[in-house]
Amino acid sequence: MKKARLGFVALTIAVAGLFAFTNIKIDAGSIKGTVTPADGAVRAWAVSGTDTLKSAIKDDGAFMISDAKAGVYRVIIEAKPGYKNAAKENVTVVEGQPTDVGEIKLENNK
Repeated sequence: MKKARLGFVALTIAVAGLFAFTNIKIDAGSIKGTVTPADGAVRAWAVSGTDTLKSAIKDDGAFMISDAKAGVYRVIIEAKPGYKNAAKENVTVVEGQPTDVGEIKLENNK
């Protein structure tokens, strides 16, 4: 009986310990920018190691990639037929802050 009670107490402490960390929130960063011409882009991608994030391109060419962990990313603009994909290297994201990559221009695929 003493072992069962000790086991129950240990289990209770372990479960309580796990739930103690559920309120910890890491503020993710974001990557934003604009693509020109706006109608030449399909979506924006951000790649860092095994993390891959994506975002749609708005009608005005703006994009916002959310939930980016702190780190260095490669931002790729997926282009529609008639344009070449574009990329921006070494985009640094800081925890909890937006990173503005500015304007990314697509080239005609001629």
